[in-house]
Amino acid sequence: MKAILKKWVGRYFSDEEALILLAIMLGVSLLFVMLGSVLVPILTGIVLAYVMQGVINQLQRLRVPRSFSVTITYLLFLGGFVGFLLFLLPRFWRQLGSLYRDLPELSDRLSATLVSLQAHFPLVISERQISVWVNLLSDEATALGQWLLTVSISQLPVLITVLGYTLLVPILVFFLLKDKDQLLSYCLGFLPEERPLMHQIGSELSGQMENYVRGKFLELIIAGLVTYGLFAFFGLNYAALLGFLVGLSVIIPYLGIAAVTVPVTIVALMQFGLSSDFFYLMAGYLVIQALDGLVLVPILFSEANNLHPLAIILAVLIFGAWFGLAGVFFAIPLAILMKALLSAWPRRPV
Repeated sequence: MKAILKKWVGRYFSDEEALILLAIMLGVSLLFVMLGSVLVPILTGIVLAYVMQGVINQLQRLRVPRSFSVTITYLLFLGGFVGFLLFLLPRFWRQLGSLYRDLPELSDRLSATLVSLQAHFPLVISERQISVWVNLLSDEATALGQWLLTVSISQLPVLITVLGYTLLVPILVFFLLKDKDQLLSYCLGFLPEERPLMHQIGSELSGQMENYVRGKFLELIIAGLVTYGLFAFFGLNYAALLGFLVGLSVIIPYLGIAAVTVPVTIVALMQFGLSSDFFYLMAGYLVIQALDGLVLVPILFSEANNLHPLAIILAVLIFGAWFGLAGVFFAIPLAILMKALLSAWPRRPV
């Protein structure tokens, strides 16, 4: 057994550069675990800089000097960021407050809808089941209302922290774009001069990561806007809030859209009941999700390295357990990193 273990270690861990890379990865992982919440604005800034670097590259291809490209791109970002804070965020907040106030009425509507379901399908749904569901719904609505009230009072320090991060992120993005070359040169100075393995992994990872981050950002905007347009067309309550949640859900593959479909269905069912509007709206929503998965995603991620759906779900669960919400958001980039590492890791013949 000892000989087998020694042979395995000699095959996979005999390369000095690989050991240095492994130590760096362990150190970075430990840093994330210890300082996860502190690193959130930095990670957010890096992601946004990744997105805007594509715009800068396009402007430079048109022979626009880099300094002007950075300035134009940053001003566009800053305008969108300020517009989101001044116009969209207050609207989401108002709709969230409206949802809290309407919870008792919404609970009563859903209870009435469940009773009508039993009348339509008496052989499938019994009165006892309806009674259990109505009681459960009432308890959950009460618990949700209490939780929202508790959060609004007890999470004031968190809101102050978020406000600080909101002011910090645009500053970080500016310097990440402006001093990109200097920052990269400084970070690379800590690595060995001869680093073929790291160079191979970095080259493979860079293109895939840029494609993923920019594609996901575009998918988020397109999915959110199109879904909001559908909800607004049917006059669905909380259309902006639900459209925003649908847009965010694309960040978490498979699990995100499954989770956000539940509130969309409940709100539509409470407002429209089992009417034709409900079925038309849900059909349109499912068509949008199908077009997103079958048309939009292949176009945006045509150059991305394919990951098996099971690998994606496992990545979301594992990195979410390790790094919390940040791990869920960055599960796919981390999975791409792991795949690039496993593909390029040196193996000595035995």
